[in-house]
Amino acid sequence: MRLILGSASPRRLEILEGLGIRPDGIRPAEIDETPLKAELPRPYCERVTRAKLDAIETGPDELVLAADTTVAMGRRILGKPATAAEAAEFLLGLSGRRHSVITAIALRLGARIWARTQVSQVKMKRLSDEELNLYLASDEWQGKAGGYAIQGLAGAFIPWIAGSYTGVMGLPAAETAQLLRAAGYSWPE
Repeated sequence: MRLILGSASPRRLEILEGLGIRPDGIRPAEIDETPLKAELPRPYCERVTRAKLDAIETGPDELVLAADTTVAMGRRILGKPATAAEAAEFLLGLSGRRHSVITAIALRLGARIWARTQVSQVKMKRLSDEELNLYLASDEWQGKAGGYAIQGLAGAFIPWIAGSYTGVMGLPAAETAQLLRAAGYSWPE
């Protein structure tokens, strides 16, 4: 069985490699990630993950892994900010508050699908203007759900987490390993 990572995320690859897994291929899915009207964060994240999974063509012996991470402030979905101004809006909204980070993961082998969703609660400290401006100037917010990366400079903003650190990064290691084993994937090979 060959493992295909359906993501171009270096973080997801790093997490898999941390588990001792080297995918046989990387095939990111190109899909529309726009939330539907009144869509809630968890169903949104699960729908996008399934759409990614469905968009990736595979052979009969290929197990494909897709995932999506969503930052939720209550019922509001905070996607990847398009501009520094939008990143500032997200970060100011998260500043001093708890929020949820939802990561849905799914595997497909032929017609068979395994899926799991992991939700972490994260508290961000109250950000000073200086911290916010320095972080925005770093450009680390680009391409990151909610406008921050816990594994980078923004790690200094997170005093508390309940859940999966790797899930907040983009791929919950324990849940991913469980799903891979359930699908019959074994490692190291």
